[in-house]
Amino acid sequence: MSRKSSRGSGAGGGGPGLFEDAAPRPLADRLRPRRLDDVVGQDHLLKDDGPIARMVAARRIASIILWGPPGCGKTTIARLLADAVDLEFEPLSAVFSGVADLRKVFAEAAARRAAGRGTVLFVDEIHRFNRSQQDAFLPYVEDGTVTLIGATTENPSFELNAALLSRCQVLVLRRLTDADLEILLQRAEATTGRPLPLEPDARAALVAMADGDGRYLLNLAEELFALQIDRLLNTTALARVVQKRAPLYDKAQEGHYNLISALHKSLRGSDTDAALYWLARMLAGGEDPLYIARRLVRFAVEDIGLADPNAVLQALAAKDAFDFLGSPEGELALAQAVIYLGTAPKSNAAYRAFGAARAAAAETGSLMPPMHILNAPTRLMRDLGYGKDYAYDHDTPEGFSGQNYFPDGMARREFYQPVERGFEREIAKRLEYWRRLRAQRSGNG
Repeated sequence: MSRKSSRGSGAGGGGPGLFEDAAPRPLADRLRPRRLDDVVGQDHLLKDDGPIARMVAARRIASIILWGPPGCGKTTIARLLADAVDLEFEPLSAVFSGVADLRKVFAEAAARRAAGRGTVLFVDEIHRFNRSQQDAFLPYVEDGTVTLIGATTENPSFELNAALLSRCQVLVLRRLTDADLEILLQRAEATTGRPLPLEPDARAALVAMADGDGRYLLNLAEELFALQIDRLLNTTALARVVQKRAPLYDKAQEGHYNLISALHKSLRGSDTDAALYWLARMLAGGEDPLYIARRLVRFAVEDIGLADPNAVLQALAAKDAFDFLGSPEGELALAQAVIYLGTAPKSNAAYRAFGAARAAAAETGSLMPPMHILNAPTRLMRDLGYGKDYAYDHDTPEGFSGQNYFPDGMARREFYQPVERGFEREIAKRLEYWRRLRAQRSGNG
């Protein structure tokens, strides 16, 4: 539907536009900004030298992808941007549209272009189009038949074709702050002509419930305006009246990876309190607790290693405890493991050592072990020198023979470099002791 047709004609007093204007409209729709200057929370795009401000000043817009959380103004900005540069606005939803709808829009845009008028094609939830559907945009964006504005809540790097991304500028919209949401509440009160029936603490709780989503906040406010009450609600009463918003978290998308990354890096940085917060966020969002347990085990071997050999045991014990107790009791075991891992000494020496060893193995190919450390179960193998001159370490005074165990022709390499933290400090002493003995045995000590 084009911008012109979406407004309705309403000529003669009996057209559909008149009835549409008289129909009830949600508060969020009534408060939709009429100018870009009225949009809250996105000044980095709309003010001063922001990219959208520059487009409006030049009266020429490029194809863009608006990436941001729900309720931050993506659709509103797209519509107002088309208005600001006087282009036809064609909205589509990737949820309800297919290739046939796209073809129709492209045909209308081509006819409009031939008449000297440009078209903004706005595609909401553009990430829901599959790869072949996204490919359908390319020639029409390339030749200027349409200027594409796509809106998505998902990371475009993962969800959109590289070819389409290369033709669009990605603009990141920010989650609305509490101050932004308060502005929306004040506008709602001015529009309705009355204040929200909330005590100050309940008003703050209402803002927190919205979790940065302006549309959701206005829907909550509309529920409260509809109440027939003669008293102010406190926080407890508010919780009974309105439905709390579920945390924004998609276990299959970017939020999943962002939060597990935050948990992992907080543990690596020994910030136990932050790690507990991210653990709580993931559990509240419905993440599989066993996925978290697996990541804790990985962290124990990757970032703690032998600085505290008990770390992996604690992580595995937390997994077993959760298996045994289930949720929610078992979540405490995960929290205990997070505290242990966060407060443990850190070392990635084992992780780096294995990486270096794998690289060396790839470089050297199929070198044979030295003959003296090979078993000789047959006479032929003994005649060939298998096991010849092997020194049995337990027969030496120090329990250490100092023989070479690397392949012949390969120089000795030191992959493992323990740190001076935790138990690895003791390991470093042992390695240095053996290094001195090895040098003495080889005549270099």
